[in-house]
Amino acid sequence: MLKKQGWVILAGGVLGLFGIILTHMGNPPNMGVCIACFLRDISGALGLHRALPVQYLRPEILGLVLGAFLIALFTKQVKAVGGSSTFTRFFLAVLAMIGMLVFLGCPVRLVLRLAAGDLNALLGLAGLVAGIAVGAWFLSCGFTLGPTSNQNKINGYIFPLLVLLCLFLLLFKSPYLFFSETGPGSLHAPLLISLGAGLIIGILAQRSHLCMAGGIRDFIMFRDKHLLYGFLTMLAVALIGNIIFGGFKVGFAGQPIAHSDGLWNFLGMTLCGICITLMGGCPLRQLIAASEGNTDCAVTVFGFLIGAAFAHNFGLAASAKGVPFDGQAAVVIGLLVVLGIAFLNIKFNLVQKPSVRGVSSNVN
Repeated sequence: MLKKQGWVILAGGVLGLFGIILTHMGNPPNMGVCIACFLRDISGALGLHRALPVQYLRPEILGLVLGAFLIALFTKQVKAVGGSSTFTRFFLAVLAMIGMLVFLGCPVRLVLRLAAGDLNALLGLAGLVAGIAVGAWFLSCGFTLGPTSNQNKINGYIFPLLVLLCLFLLLFKSPYLFFSETGPGSLHAPLLISLGAGLIIGILAQRSHLCMAGGIRDFIMFRDKHLLYGFLTMLAVALIGNIIFGGFKVGFAGQPIAHSDGLWNFLGMTLCGICITLMGGCPLRQLIAASEGNTDCAVTVFGFLIGAAFAHNFGLAASAKGVPFDGQAAVVIGLLVVLGIAFLNIKFNLVQKPSVRGVSSNVN
């Protein structure tokens, strides 16, 4: 048990440390490592959306996937599995990304924003906890996406190979990629340092099974605190780092790449919390599981990319100016849709055998 907690604490601490280091080396403020924001930037770099300020093929994400894949390969943990309500997972990922882009960050960035004194993130945290609690209630009532099944080995290698191809495109500055000249996408740490940070984070996240939502979910459902140690360690390390390097500024107004609309900070992360709980893990955990050969999680990652493209192509994403009306409407509709999916899932699962119900089928 101590060894298990040790990996989680180490992973959380290193994630918090790199969040500070990468920010000081060029990444956007309070966004040293944000899975949602970086997937959004990758979506733009691949041309899925044309929001000029947020286009960059983030090497942190590429390194994270490759690091997790290599350590899983070394420890013989790469296993091709899938077939667990794949399209539902894709759709939930789209909705989760819309919620995160209304809040302007994933659970990892939420912690980094809290550690920098951004009090708007407190409302995001309240929304995330509320959403996870709702999702946990559905799980306890029998919500399930169904069990995975073994697949042909090649299926487990396609996602890491695609990421490796993206890395070559980035290293050789392919003309097929889009790069921001202004805005958050233009701000980045040196490529090799970002790639190295991603590799280390990926290795530690794979070994620890760190999940920023799983800790809250497990505490609510089972009073199991071990994943929460990673969450809290990351917060403590990033807080100390910000105080040392002068990045700690308490308040609601004037926070970098954030808005102060409390209602939508709360509801955006509520939508995110419900979706990622029903999917079985936060965006970081989905990336790691996809690297290990879980094709459902690979499709979920593509759902995040498409969700980011949808949010920016249709003007749903928030900015420092606030949340557009279409974004507010999308969050409300998203909440109604995900609640409808959860209720109907439980209703239809009542006719299935108890052995295929519950949390056992999810990523963690």
